[in-house]
Amino acid sequence: MVELPASHNGGVADRLRGYRQKRDFAATSEPEGGSDARDVELPRFVVQEHRARRLHWDLRLERDGTLASWAVPRGIPDHPKEDRLAVRTEDHPLEYLEFEGEIPAGSYGAGTMAVWDHGTYEAEKFRDDEVIATFHGERLQGRYALFRTRGSDWMIHRMDPPLPGVEPMPDRIEPMKARTGPLPSDEESFAYEIKWDGIRAVAHLDRGHLDLTGRSGTDFTSRYPELRPLGGALGATRAIVDGEIVAFDDQGRPSFERLQSRMHLSTEAAAKRRSKDVPVTYVAFDLLWLDGHLTTGLPYRDRRCLLTELDLNGPSWRTPAHHEGDGAALLDATREQSLEGIIAKRIDSIYEPGRRSGAWIKVKHVTRQEVVIGGWVPGEGRRANSLGAICAGVHDEEGNLRYVGKVGTGFDEEALEQVTRGLAPLRRDTSPFVGRQPPRGTVFVEPRLVAEVEFREWTRSGTLRAGSFKGLREDVEPAEVVREA
Repeated sequence: MVELPASHNGGVADRLRGYRQKRDFAATSEPEGGSDARDVELPRFVVQEHRARRLHWDLRLERDGTLASWAVPRGIPDHPKEDRLAVRTEDHPLEYLEFEGEIPAGSYGAGTMAVWDHGTYEAEKFRDDEVIATFHGERLQGRYALFRTRGSDWMIHRMDPPLPGVEPMPDRIEPMKARTGPLPSDEESFAYEIKWDGIRAVAHLDRGHLDLTGRSGTDFTSRYPELRPLGGALGATRAIVDGEIVAFDDQGRPSFERLQSRMHLSTEAAAKRRSKDVPVTYVAFDLLWLDGHLTTGLPYRDRRCLLTELDLNGPSWRTPAHHEGDGAALLDATREQSLEGIIAKRIDSIYEPGRRSGAWIKVKHVTRQEVVIGGWVPGEGRRANSLGAICAGVHDEEGNLRYVGKVGTGFDEEALEQVTRGLAPLRRDTSPFVGRQPPRGTVFVEPRLVAEVEFREWTRSGTLRAGSFKGLREDVEPAEVVREA
């Protein structure tokens, strides 16, 4: 790290020594430097978007013939509540004010450099441990402080109030949920999307950084390393996107069963190894926050238009099309392709965080239900010494867990081991079910694991008929599980 000089008696060549020592000017098109300091009413600044090994931004301030420089990993903050790390780097030559281009591989700072903003600034203070300046650019405007915290660490802080309407990025927005039902009778009032059979995840895209949060608030980021580049897909644009993490089978269809092998890995190293065999894709379908503004209050049609304009389509992420009106045609198409179904979303509806709203309707070809595992019964035959079936439950309106039947099919060896391992430390002496009970010999457990099952129908007594296990759902809180219509 290079200290800001307390005095500026040293020559330009001295202050550029660190810059020149790190570069081979026969290999890079970066300027070697040589311009003299100039007398100007206001000094200049530049912010460059630098897509190097990691996306970051470089802030450079003209000062006595060179550019005092900081690397800002998360970009310039828009709000006083969002201080950002700023790493002091070597002074750069004045010609860097206009530099754009590709720094070749193997060179220091290899990657693409583009001017994000430029203009002039007024310095109230320019010391070796603090700079206070007001910027006059197209994007960067207002009064900021750069200050050293400890050692060589610096921070950048916006001192002015934010621009009107700008709010800090929320830490969490709970996903909106859909109800199950038939196609709406007023089809033209709805838009229709494919129902993706995966794990719901809200993505925070914050200038090179990605956070993936599940329905219950679980952080999924480390489990899906192939999605990390999504954080930099929008450059300086910041957004919160709603979507689904999906694993596709060999026919290109979403496979919840295949995703199971990725959901329960305990280390990032294991996730990286598994991602080569079972890669995932993030499917974006809604926009909740954009550059300082909540979009949840906008109609679905407007949110979808803004999401489309972001063009989130890359190697491991996509924004599929939606269709306004004629949901029956899309439903038929998904049936022909053996997909789970569609989601109907009212065109004029707002986004209701955390609510299971009638504005979104799941129209499914197969009947599925999330259930809470409240116990298990031993198996027979080859499974005599292990789990034979899980005892499933759903919550009633009072929050009581009601028994809805056993599910003993659909388990492969990996799933059987996974469920058995998860239930082992949860054993208890009493039943967690209220009212009707599972059969004698049931081993009861604390109701903490949620499974997804496919079944034929509900019986009159409220039991799942012909239930088949599809997988565990770590993204769902047990208290959320109720009987779907």
